[in-house]
Amino acid sequence: MMLSQTAEYALRTVLHIARTGSDGPANADAMATSLGIPRNYLSKVLHRLAQAGVLTSTRGRNGGFVLARDPGKISLAAVVGLFDRIEPRRQCLLGQAVCSDTRPCAAHARWIAVNEQSAKFLNETTISQLLKK
Repeated sequence: MMLSQTAEYALRTVLHIARTGSDGPANADAMATSLGIPRNYLSKVLHRLAQAGVLTSTRGRNGGFVLARDPGKISLAAVVGLFDRIEPRRQCLLGQAVCSDTRPCAAHARWIAVNEQSAKFLNETTISQLLKK
C-alpha cells in the first residue's frame, strides 16, 4: 500500500504537532516551512484533521493546532484513513476488472497479503509509538 502525498503530509503534520505539543499550539505557517509543505495544501489538511477530531484549532495571535486526544489513542489509520482507503482488499494491482480469490490475477495472493499487513500496521500503530523513535 502506497500513501498518497496528502495522507503522508497529514501523518507528518500530526507527528510534528505531537512532538512539539508541550510548546503550545503549532502555527500553520511555521509548520508549512518546517515540514516543506505548501501553505495552502497544509491548510486543507489541517482543516480536515480538525473536522475529524484528530486536531483542535485555536484562533488568534497565539492560536494554532494541538492534538485533540492523547497520541496513544490516535492510530495511524485515524489520520491516513481520512485521505486514503486503507482496506485490506483494494483494486487489482494489475488493473483487471475482475480480480478475486476465485478469479485471481498473477499478483493477487501476494498483493492481498501486502495490503492486509499494511492495514494491520496502520490500525494497530499509534502516534505515540512513532514518537518513541
